[in-house]
Amino acid sequence: MRIISGKYKGKRLIAPKKLPVRPTTDMAKEGLFNILNNRFYFDGLKVLDLFAGTGNISFEFASRGIDDITAVDSFPGCTQYIAKTATELGFSISTVKADVFKYLEKTTEKFDIIFADPPYSFDQSQFLKIADLVFERGLLEEDGLLVVEHSDQTDLSQHPRHTEQRKYGGSIFSFFQEEEME
Repeated sequence: MRIISGKYKGKRLIAPKKLPVRPTTDMAKEGLFNILNNRFYFDGLKVLDLFAGTGNISFEFASRGIDDITAVDSFPGCTQYIAKTATELGFSISTVKADVFKYLEKTTEKFDIIFADPPYSFDQSQFLKIADLVFERGLLEEDGLLVVEHSDQTDLSQHPRHTEQRKYGGSIFSFFQEEEME
């Protein structure tokens, strides 16, 4: 895995092989960040990375100057790796070892961008539950964005807050936002 842009552009990160992860590919990550760069000015944003795994997405946000990032994963090896690497690179990434659903049910923080990369093997209802919890709990700032990565075997377009999806290789990013008030 490598950081594709920002302060640490091109930096390769070697995660321990024993982590139960499937990192977002460079091609998909580049496509996602092109979209995000066109929607947000990154300075001052607050980001939540759910099912953070190797921290691939958190490190990309941090390399681009975001200094308020929370990475949540239930596997202790993942949060330890993210914390260790963030310290080495001087990134401000808070790690939380927790079940993502329990975290979403308890947190009261609001975020500008929430990125979720759950296991592709999740049932469709589990993917939709992520979006439901984010909106029921009001976890996005005004004009905030939820991005859920999934395979083409999963269709999240029926969710009322789903706005679009983009496909990169075997990965799809579904985007969700609060409805605009008329």
